[in-house]
Amino acid sequence: MKALVLFSGGLDSTTCLALAIKKYGAENVIALSITYGQKHDKETRCAEKIAEYYKVPLKRLDLAAIFADSDCSLLSGSDKEIPKETYAEQLAGSEGKPVSTYVPFRNGLFLSSAASVALSNDCGVIYYGAHSDDAAGNAYPDCSTGFNNAMNQAIYIGSGQQLTIEAPFVELNKADVVRIGTELGVPFEMTWSCYEGGEKPCGVCGTCRDRAAAFAANGLVDPLLKGE
Repeated sequence: MKALVLFSGGLDSTTCLALAIKKYGAENVIALSITYGQKHDKETRCAEKIAEYYKVPLKRLDLAAIFADSDCSLLSGSDKEIPKETYAEQLAGSEGKPVSTYVPFRNGLFLSSAASVALSNDCGVIYYGAHSDDAAGNAYPDCSTGFNNAMNQAIYIGSGQQLTIEAPFVELNKADVVRIGTELGVPFEMTWSCYEGGEKPCGVCGTCRDRAAAFAANGLVDPLLKGE
């Protein structure tokens, strides 16, 4: 069995990568890094370094054109500021819609694209790092258990029962991901989660806040924030 891992260079996908390597061996794992028109390339540069660290091949795919009409605040074509509040605070004023950093159906597109790449490279499973904190309150609906189950069924049927999806964290929270990653020896200091692309994490965007809280829940400090 070979595995393809949707790999952003962030904390969740790096822990996913480590899990896949533990199960299948680095020689049977491929990482797929997808760009989608982000305002910075910090995560993708981290992905390159982490793939080299784990000695797995890294494939790249550019899907930016598909999101060209989106006004998502993460994308380079948007003039919206990236929110500095928690996801809960953002959702309080969203009228039930996803947060402004939700990229339209991104995981659906990523998984569909990954399915084609996986089948072309004789992979039988796709790993991705969706977790329950991102799905909470409909912030990122394409991280939910229901979405994952539906996509898994579609890809399994559409691939002629050759390919499945593995989302090991979909019913866990980010603190659980940090715990599992710590047990696996994941080099968290090499990962990047912040929605900004500075030298250091901004510390106040939704994902920075969640990341810091996840480390704290494990009695740890995010290695990217040590010394601050």
